[in-house]
Amino acid sequence: MERHHCAVVDIAQARLDPAAALEFVSDPGFGGITMFVGRVRDLNHGRVVTGVSYDMFDVLALNGFTDIAARGEAQFGPQLKLYIAHAKGRLGIGDLAVVVAAGTPHRDEAFRACRMAIEAVKHESPVWKQEHYADGDSVWSEGCSLCVHADGEGGHG
Repeated sequence: MERHHCAVVDIAQARLDPAAALEFVSDPGFGGITMFVGRVRDLNHGRVVTGVSYDMFDVLALNGFTDIAARGEAQFGPQLKLYIAHAKGRLGIGDLAVVVAAGTPHRDEAFRACRMAIEAVKHESPVWKQEHYADGDSVWSEGCSLCVHADGEGGHG
């Protein structure tokens, strides 16, 4: 039985599906199912946002998502079911950008596994985000995996 599902979803062809994520991580033995759904918001750092574009090298991103799922299984046990899907392409305000769901026998592990997975996706995955603003400007965001700390070392921001 498949224990994790990882996907890059080109929004020109399909949309992220939270119901599919919940179905995937469900199991008769699970009392804990959690989900994080990330949506495009209309304001960032005081600027009015009209949309975002996400780009990634699919194979590299999927390898990273698979690694996150394997780390989750090592940390939370072999029963963990994990779903990670990230959108690729131009998204409007309110569109779904990322869906992460976790299922485990108990709620504590489900909450912790979901949190670990979304933080790892945000801080480690090779996903590039370009924000588009109401004034016509657009800026590629510096991803957390490229952040530089005060000590000058790169890492997770």
